[in-house]
Amino acid sequence: MKHGILWIGFLLIITSTSLAQKGLSRTEAESLSVNEWALEKHRLLPAAEKVWAEGIIKFGKYTMPIAYRVFGEKPADGRSLYISLHGGGNAPPAVNNQQWENQRTLYPISEGLVIVPRAPTDTWNLWHEDHIDNLLDSLIRYGVILEDVNPNKVYILGYSAGGDGVFQLGPRMADRWAAASMMAGHPGDANVLNLRNVPFAIYMGGRDTAYHRNTLAVSFNHKLDSLQKLDPNGYVHDFHLYADKAHWMDHRDTIAIAWMASFKRNPYPDKVIWVEDNRVQHRFYWLSAPVGRLEKDATAEVSIHGNEIRISKNTFQELNINLNDQMLDLNKPVSVTMEGKVIFRKKIKRTLSAIQKTIQEYQDPTMVFSAKLVLEGKKIRLSYKNNSTINE
Repeated sequence: MKHGILWIGFLLIITSTSLAQKGLSRTEAESLSVNEWALEKHRLLPAAEKVWAEGIIKFGKYTMPIAYRVFGEKPADGRSLYISLHGGGNAPPAVNNQQWENQRTLYPISEGLVIVPRAPTDTWNLWHEDHIDNLLDSLIRYGVILEDVNPNKVYILGYSAGGDGVFQLGPRMADRWAAASMMAGHPGDANVLNLRNVPFAIYMGGRDTAYHRNTLAVSFNHKLDSLQKLDPNGYVHDFHLYADKAHWMDHRDTIAIAWMASFKRNPYPDKVIWVEDNRVQHRFYWLSAPVGRLEKDATAEVSIHGNEIRISKNTFQELNINLNDQMLDLNKPVSVTMEGKVIFRKKIKRTLSAIQKTIQEYQDPTMVFSAKLVLEGKKIRLSYKNNSTINE
């Protein structure tokens, strides 16, 4: 296997110059995407094996133990992955350790890899501090590499403080999830707009009055109702308020597993609404932005209609629109409209550099892009012509 990987790398080096000059065909782009992912997978494999062997994952100064288990036979399209977040929060370590143990017993899974992480801290916001996103990203990657997880079948759920985490992580990491379920948590300042393409379920006890969890859950559901009325193709959601229950719902929320499992992620939704949270992200579905130019509250709303890209809103300093042939026909001209005006119309080259960059950015075999447009202000430029602005 090692010699095969090295041979692929050698072939890519000797052909990269000519490919850059003439661009890639669809077949070449798809083949190179597979090969480049094989190289990236090979590079990541030692780190993944170390985490699985030790049962601990690290990011910076943070250490997160994990308990994981595989259930059922592997489906033809790969395993499901459930990331299940425990409760507790601002409590002594022993309390959070007990909650971690308890979380492993709450939800019956018939198929899939289940990862129950132990929060790295014992703070009130233990599941939505900045480092959590990096740790969960790595867990997803390693599950794909080691357990043949289908990245389009990744689900997140959590109880109490874990539910707080799902309210926050569901929207801000929306492009990772096939579906999300929140149990007995508090939404805080969670941004509902980013949930346009993530089925989101809420489970709450009607008598769970602490911190106004019950009334805030109702309010959050009303927001989803309103958004879905305006956008019937988005904001799929499910709401369960158990009137006779307080903070503990006596396992009634276990129906969430079957509900979530009925969905798969669409990595290329025809419409993306991206609002940066306090914890900024560098990518969101097929949109991305340079790490050094990210800002809280930056917003983009972009959709694809045939070979037309419509930009309804953008406040990012620089916004990358990542494309491939599963989204539109790159053999034909692509047009971009903004404020009702065509600002770009041109055929776009598929390039090896775009494939390599998006594999590094996403590290997801189902989110590889062979072409990239860059939006700055109201002007579009091609990523492979860094100094040329095209406005035609």
